[in-house]
Amino acid sequence: MIAAVVVDIEGTTSPTSSVREDLYGYTRARLPAWLAENRTGAAVSILATTRELAARPGADTDEVAAILRGWLDSDVKAEPLKAAQGLICAEGFRSGALHGEFFADVPAALRAWHADGLALYVYSSGSVRNQQDWFTFAREGELAALISGYFDLTTAGGKREQASYEKIAGAIGTPAERILFLSDHPDELDAAVAAGWHAIGLARPGEPNPPRPPHRWVDTFADIHPADG
Repeated sequence: MIAAVVVDIEGTTSPTSSVREDLYGYTRARLPAWLAENRTGAAVSILATTRELAARPGADTDEVAAILRGWLDSDVKAEPLKAAQGLICAEGFRSGALHGEFFADVPAALRAWHADGLALYVYSSGSVRNQQDWFTFAREGELAALISGYFDLTTAGGKREQASYEKIAGAIGTPAERILFLSDHPDELDAAVAAGWHAIGLARPGEPNPPRPPHRWVDTFADIHPADG
């Protein structure tokens, strides 16, 4: 019997385009000014870690912004980039410039699963801060109250690594065989199954990751009934 459902965001609950164009675009546009304005405050660790990872110890804020923009454009899952994105986008969510965008079938399914007593979690490469804001400031209405916890690359590890799913199972205190993972990426599904989880792939029209056996694939949350077992 499934007790917990863990969902990916990009391509699973939400259009990839909304994440990349809205969050990435907002971050990209504001990085130089934000780093300069916060170089002695919130950006201190981001500047230091970026310089270390890029082997550019003397980089000024403009160069660090260029490095981070390059990682963003290349979809590099670097911790300082995710931290900067979380802080920058937090301002956008609270100003009303950003909203969490969800596929039409997702809010109703999440509410139904929550009502059935299932614990819902989010595991995404985006920072926990961004995840929380994405669900809190959802365009369709607040969804964060349905979510029991959030995991990202810093708190759980890489999404294609079996150990990450084992770590999440331990953190939520649920046996692996009672967890269902939903994602659009076959490699992530493989890692979850290797950790003993159940997994279902989302193959939504227009999304970039094609289905791959041996997983079950659906194109809407409406076809998933985790409470049934």
